Amino acid sequence: MKECALIAWHDQRFSLEDVALPDPAPNQIRIKTSYSGVSIGTEFAYITGKGRIAGESHPMCTGYQGTGIVEAVGKDIGNFKEGDLTYFRRGTGIKLADGTSVSSLFGTHASAVVVDPSGVDGAYRMLPGSDMELTSLYVMPAVALKGVDTANPRMGETVVVFGCGLIGLGVVASLVHRGCNVIAVDLVSARLRIARELGADYLIDASTDDVKERVLMVAPRGADVVFECTGSPASIDPAIDLCKQKGSFVWQGYYGVDPLSMVVPTPQYREVTMHFPCGDGHETCRRAVIKNMTLGTLQWEKCITDHVSYTEAPEVYTRIRNKDEDVVGVTINWTDA
Repeated sequence: MKECALIAWHDQRFSLEDVALPDPAPNQIRIKTSYSGVSIGTEFAYITGKGRIAGESHPMCTGYQGTGIVEAVGKDIGNFKEGDLTYFRRGTGIKLADGTSVSSLFGTHASAVVVDPSGVDGAYRMLPGSDMELTSLYVMPAVALKGVDTANPRMGETVVVFGCGLIGLGVVASLVHRGCNVIAVDLVSARLRIARELGADYLIDASTDDVKERVLMVAPRGADVVFECTGSPASIDPAIDLCKQKGSFVWQGYYGVDPLSMVVPTPQYREVTMHFPCGDGHETCRRAVIKNMTLGTLQWEKCITDHVSYTEAPEVYTRIRNKDEDVVGVTINWTDA
């Protein structure tokens, strides 16, 4: 069936293209996309080659989170019916109009998706009363919730969030709910403003401030826990150096597939505990953050800086490619596609 999708090309151009999707197999459903959410860091890691998956190449359709309405079900599907509202993690089988296969990583930036709903990256029933646009951006706060749950910072502890993209902002929100004393660090004022709105107690502008000096003013012995959320190898050692003796360090960013170097004596001498959370906690964390969005306890709408139509998607991706710092959170509206 003919649909359209946002396509990334090898030279980092972006275009909206007519595409074909397969009919649902017996174990699959077809979903008409309402909204898809943009994960800037991870998607551009794949687009630029920082993150590599064997056999995957351009042209590609990125995106791994969306909401929509079930419009067809395979004969073996018993837990979905046409008209059900869903949130989902991927789409498969996309081809361009000329038959060229599209790498689906994970292919949710499209007017429709076909997916096996039972898989780890499947589809789930939307919670009653949830906003379809807001909840389309659910994966990053779920990743953050998984990391915070893994490290388990306690009420009253001082925690540094090093990097306030969407995952870092999700960490800030989760820490605030736990009653932690939160220090948010970033180079971009727009991100720090949102961190403040989500409840961060202290803001440090790394473009102008001495980060360690500012942290020690709040926590003279160093932070109880540091979440490194930038995914930048250059940030690892400075972030570790903010930990106190026997503190904790959380590798919350995505660092690609290349080997990393680290100055070992700092965490070794301080006996720092390190945590390596992976993924978004699957359905447990996904459902939790959507529930909190719906209840208003997670005010994730504060993170959405750009609400764009699918026709505007190539333009906003070009802005992201060009390092437009005003772009923090993006949702793409496919309802009219």
